[in-house]
Amino acid sequence: MGSAKRLRPERLGEKFLAIRQKFNFSLSQMAEKLSDKKITLRRTDISKYELNQREPNLFILLRYARLADVSVESLIDDEADLDF
Repeated sequence: MGSAKRLRPERLGEKFLAIRQKFNFSLSQMAEKLSDKKITLRRTDISKYELNQREPNLFILLRYARLADVSVESLIDDEADLDF
């Protein structure tokens, strides 16, 4: 078994930023929109996602997709653009 780094979408942060800008949300507003009883996000979490410094878990990824009414696939596929 190798210890190679796993592949990560290169454009994910760019797409998260585009979603936040589409709704004209601040970092804090976006964190609030994506949070619930089980998961609490802070504005710093959103910033790190947008800067590709941190990758969200699958549940947060799904929340981004539902909020923007796009597929999860369009978020993680670097060759796909967001259609909104």
